[in-house]
Amino acid sequence: MSNPTDSVPEHITLTEGYSGRLGGRLTGERWTVGPARLSKISVGEMDNNVYVIESVSTGEVLLVDAANDAPQLIAHLRAEAPGVKEVLTTHLHADHWIGLPETVDALGLTTIASPGDAGDIHVPTDRHVSHGDEIVVGDLRLGVIGLRGHTPDGIGLVLRTDEGTHLFPGDSLFPGGPGKTGTPEQFATLMDDLEARVFAVLDDDVVVHPGHGDDTTLGAERPNLGTWRDRGW
Repeated sequence: MSNPTDSVPEHITLTEGYSGRLGGRLTGERWTVGPARLSKISVGEMDNNVYVIESVSTGEVLLVDAANDAPQLIAHLRAEAPGVKEVLTTHLHADHWIGLPETVDALGLTTIASPGDAGDIHVPTDRHVSHGDEIVVGDLRLGVIGLRGHTPDGIGLVLRTDEGTHLFPGDSLFPGGPGKTGTPEQFATLMDDLEARVFAVLDDDVVVHPGHGDDTTLGAERPNLGTWRDRGW
């Protein structure tokens, strides 16, 4: 009987250029937006997205969600993003931090998470951040957006540059709707945060890089806000 890990590639295959749609597990793409170099990589069996946000001028790097496939991710970061010093976990669900213990141990990273979700992430959090805070990566400034509902204290990041704005919402926003919630109250909370903290303050051309699967834009999703409210999920 074959080992299920036999089909997992040994290395991350990264292509230059942006499409927003990856080719499967341990594939990725890298592109430059003004002062930032961004990478999106698919890991694990649930098509989790790992994001690498690098300052072009300083080489400093923030890792977003060390979700899975830690050996391949560690090797990739050592070779392609040696300036990585911090890792942010967007929310408490384990598929977004399966690779975190091994990655932190191997690379000596500072861990970042929200205070409300940190207790369920099985790696100690070095720094808590909440809505309205800022994470500095070289000359980049990333705003923290609180997105409650999918988990009690989920967070996302927004990167604004002269060449475009990019949103990393974790599992709180996908093409076609908000992330999964367990109760009507949680759904209402998440919709409230998305409407007030994302759609009310960011433009249609903002690119959304979710925690799984393909990217989208706020302009593509904005017409459906009423539909999402009405259907309740």
